[in-house]
Amino acid sequence: MNQAVPTGGAPTGRGPTGKVPTGRAARELLDHAQALAGAARAVLDDHRGAVEAAHTALSPLLDSLVGLELASIPASRLADVTEGRLRLGALEQAGYTTVGRVHGAGRYELRQIPGVGAQTADQALAAARQIAHAVRDTVAVRIDMDAADAETNALLVALHRLVEAGPDVRRAADAARRLTAELEPLLLAAAPARSRLRMLFSGRVAGARVPAAVASVQAVVLDADARGLRTLFGQVSVDLLRAPASEAEAWVDFELRSAEYYSLLAELSGSGPDRDAAEGFLPAGIADRVRGLRLDDTCLRVSLRGYQSFGARFALAQKRVILGDEMGLGKTVQAIAALAHLAAGGETHFLVVCPASVLINWRREVTARSTLRAVTVHGPDRQEAFGEWRERGGVALTTFDALATLPEATGCGVRPGMVVVDEAHFVKNPGTRRSRAVSGWTGHTERVLFLTGTPMENRVEEFRSLVRQLRPELAPLVTATHGVAGSHAFRRAVAPAYLRRNQDDVLGELPALVQADEWEEFSPADLEAYREAVGSGHFMRMRRAAYARPETSAKLNRLRELVAEAEANGLKVVVFSYFREVLRAVQEALGQGVFGPVSGGIPAARRQELVDSFGAVDGHAVLLSQIQAGGVGLNIQAASVVILCEPQIKPTMEHQAVARAHRMGQIRTVRVHRLLAADSVDQRMLDILARKDRLFDQYARRSDVAEATPDAVDVSDGALARRIVEEEQQRMAAPV
Repeated sequence: MNQAVPTGGAPTGRGPTGKVPTGRAARELLDHAQALAGAARAVLDDHRGAVEAAHTALSPLLDSLVGLELASIPASRLADVTEGRLRLGALEQAGYTTVGRVHGAGRYELRQIPGVGAQTADQALAAARQIAHAVRDTVAVRIDMDAADAETNALLVALHRLVEAGPDVRRAADAARRLTAELEPLLLAAAPARSRLRMLFSGRVAGARVPAAVASVQAVVLDADARGLRTLFGQVSVDLLRAPASEAEAWVDFELRSAEYYSLLAELSGSGPDRDAAEGFLPAGIADRVRGLRLDDTCLRVSLRGYQSFGARFALAQKRVILGDEMGLGKTVQAIAALAHLAAGGETHFLVVCPASVLINWRREVTARSTLRAVTVHGPDRQEAFGEWRERGGVALTTFDALATLPEATGCGVRPGMVVVDEAHFVKNPGTRRSRAVSGWTGHTERVLFLTGTPMENRVEEFRSLVRQLRPELAPLVTATHGVAGSHAFRRAVAPAYLRRNQDDVLGELPALVQADEWEEFSPADLEAYREAVGSGHFMRMRRAAYARPETSAKLNRLRELVAEAEANGLKVVVFSYFREVLRAVQEALGQGVFGPVSGGIPAARRQELVDSFGAVDGHAVLLSQIQAGGVGLNIQAASVVILCEPQIKPTMEHQAVARAHRMGQIRTVRVHRLLAADSVDQRMLDILARKDRLFDQYARRSDVAEATPDAVDVSDGALARRIVEEEQQRMAAPV
């Protein structure tokens, strides 16, 4: 087992002058370089061991899937592989009627069959292996939370080691490979500098090369020390050598961040999506240019899936573009990755413009997924915040309306490294105040990234308006004909400025369930209603206060946006709330054509009729349901978007509701959006519930007892309510 090399200081002989060390200073330098190379080799060995352990655990699961596929393929396909040269009559008569049956047999076994000689047996086995290899490239392991077995447990424990170590693992392994490839030949060439005697016997020509090798070693070591590589290698080795997690711990972690596990699975098994699809069917020239850009993830705190890395590089390579991925594919993190790359290269100022409903989400995402500094430029203090951003840099986060009140780009003395405009279809009309404000910044910035989940091929005029702001020369080339010709034709026509991947394009790399917390800030009217509810000490009133003033409700506004994006993508939505009053507000906000609400007062047969009618609609539809009524007993797998209007006291209630859509028969990734109000009862509930023993909750919730009696593992409603009411009354009574 490798041990991480302890982090040491720089060798004493290397001063700021850059003078080539000699004598004792050279020996110290080479010792330091040797230790650095040892740390690099150690982390590569540790990483290789962890990856091999994951492959070992994955192999039997893949073998099982391949076996199932081969068992359904008739033996006649073996003849196709050999172009008809293989005679199968004797094999089939002996019961070897499937490729799987042949593949599982040995050469000696097949030769015992009358009429099967050595050549036929060898050809049949070779053809079966060829088909098995092709099948193995197409199967993908899916992890079923409700069907754990010993092999799946072993795989999760092995993956947990790599996932828990985080994105630093890949960063350290890449750096270690480059370092060892560069440093080890130099150490060999510089070795005579360790002693005068070795220099004496190295010869005149070789001796003349030694100082150059020492100088090169010095340069490599200085660069590695500046980048903190020895510390990185040591920490990653420690992470990879930790004791294995328990099975329960691995399952809990998988549920919390399944996307990272599935991304790693796709990488290990080579079962990622078709490259052309993952790259948005871009023309070869553009795709090659994007692939050639190496993404610097030094300032990132997360690992990107393959298509996400490509999206970030597309934005950087093409400079002024629209990223139009379908909702749920991570447009935000791709934008953050592009900003992080530029920050690693020395850029200091960035600007993100977005609707007010997602401002707080952007702040949380920038902080959680990168080392970049987020500055909210919104509200009454926006001018001061803008001035502070201008002086110190970071990612300025502002809204369309707030941007119009800020100094213009030409007069503030700052040129952002990139401007990101989220929900860019908000600025499709160039004559509006918000569009003019955005254009004032994008017109003076080299790199601009528009984000929108709305499929532009369905809105050619809208796209032409947006692309005119980014690449005016492309706008005349886009015609309605391209939209009529289909999505692939449209994407190829606008490839220099537009990248879109649909869920189906990258489904192989996506988890079956994507969960997102949608944090909103109370509008003034929301806050007033919430203060009244807190003052009354009524816990349930506090929970639904965010919807008490529907015309100005921040949560309702975000819900409308999510439903509109789902409609643009033809997806069905189910909206859950504990409260009938909230569902009535949602129904009024969305207008006609909404199914439900499903509630406890409706007979079971009628509830199923509503669900069946909802599922029978071709394309987009919305179903409303009380969470306690629709969360049990109904199958809503027609829906692939789930919106939870508020967090629930009982976590099991949320899990059961989501399980109505995320279940057998669901063919699309399910996206769950939980609407949350910052600094409110929502946040207090999540804080308290997060402090519970997660392992116990996981054990209990996965048991038959918990499924039958979910109340048994949840905190007391009354105790939780009293605690939150008291905390909120104290907080809101305190002076600001």
